[in-house]
Amino acid sequence: MSTTAAYDAEKVWDSDLRALQTQVPVDVVRMAEAFGLKVWIKEMPENVAGMIKKDNKHGGPAGYSIVVNKAQPRVRQRFTVAHEIAHFLLHRDRIGDGLEDDALLRSGLSTMEEVQANKLAAKILMPFHLLRREMNAGIRTVPELARRFEVSQQAMSIRLGLPE
Repeated sequence: MSTTAAYDAEKVWDSDLRALQTQVPVDVVRMAEAFGLKVWIKEMPENVAGMIKKDNKHGGPAGYSIVVNKAQPRVRQRFTVAHEIAHFLLHRDRIGDGLEDDALLRSGLSTMEEVQANKLAAKILMPFHLLRREMNAGIRTVPELARRFEVSQQAMSIRLGLPE
């Protein structure tokens, strides 16, 4: 999917996403379920954070499952669920029987598709309307915001456009 097409697809989902982003932290499992996805927390190889796959037997109504590595920290699990939701929304036609998320590659997906999924994952977990609300309530430091949103400090810094 081109950058423009991904941007257009993302705009289509904005209202659906925002309807599910009513509180901090955003409930990504509930969001996945709203899109018809089933989330499983399971033992996986150490270098695999998670994956999304077609799963007509154990998947949600949409026919897909997200599997997350139970050994990963909670903030990483949350980002993985959001990242896989993003792939479902943006790259569903490329999912096939499973895309594994590890530190180095994504089963043949382009770097651009990974960037798109990461950007949408950040938008899912840390939407600006909720960030503004928290900042207006006096929560302003990266560590405080990261704790409230249940994301890593690195992810929060990137979302806020701050140097790492």
